Amino acid sequence: MSVKLYKPTTNGRRQASASDFSDLTVTKPFKPLVRILKKHSGRNNQGIITIRHRGGGVKRLYRMIDFKQTNFDVFGTVATIEYDPNRGARVALIDYENDVKSYIIVPQGLKVGDKILSSQKAIEPNNGSRMPLEFIPTGLFVFNIELTPGKGGQLVRGAGVGAQLQTIEGRYAQIKMPSGEVRLILKECLATVGQVGNSDHKLIRLGKAGRMRLKGWRPVVRGKVMNPVDHPHGGGEGRNPIGLKGGPKTKWGKKAMGVKSRRNHLSDKLIIERRKKRKK
Repeated sequence: MSVKLYKPTTNGRRQASASDFSDLTVTKPFKPLVRILKKHSGRNNQGIITIRHRGGGVKRLYRMIDFKQTNFDVFGTVATIEYDPNRGARVALIDYENDVKSYIIVPQGLKVGDKILSSQKAIEPNNGSRMPLEFIPTGLFVFNIELTPGKGGQLVRGAGVGAQLQTIEGRYAQIKMPSGEVRLILKECLATVGQVGNSDHKLIRLGKAGRMRLKGWRPVVRGKVMNPVDHPHGGGEGRNPIGLKGGPKTKWGKKAMGVKSRRNHLSDKLIIERRKKRKK
């Protein structure tokens, strides 16, 4: 994939770019594996906004991605490489030898006609092969990693990312995440060999607010331009600074900007090295 640059015919087009989609083989998804994606505009089942700045956007169909890949020891052939509006990575339609079809996230370098295999035993660590971490050679990059055996891949699924398998000690495999964090994951968890494709996705520049609205994002307003009733930073005459003694706050009065907010302390013992190292 490469990035297409627009000519600066308008202010919105100037410095804007998009994917050229040259890596895609079909334009329409496989109908039995798509569902209607209902929009909620950031509201919960009571109609209360729980996620701000959401709403509108283009209609989407959701592709049913097989994050588990439990069709073990059956070879699958890549039938198509397709666009997925719900993620940065591309998806591939896999046609298995037992007549099962499913979507997977495309690893870098996978092409139409290539064979992939998923197994619970040690197999050849080819690009796209899926197996438990304990059977993958150390030093290789992996993605779509499970946190709980059998639950399906939850980690390292974004466009262009990959985690490195460093070593296996006892019950756990030591993984270096794309963020730089080093953590332990049970060696029985499945992972796919390789890195996620479409690495140029991060180079795309939207160029104007309208393209963000098409993605379903509404405008974000600074707290300091609001009234005191709406935000702790609000109020005052003119362009006042934040001016709070305890530092910047969120809309709900909690400390913001650089303050740690991690809440999952149960897995702290599995994190060997944090993604942000403390400065000396």
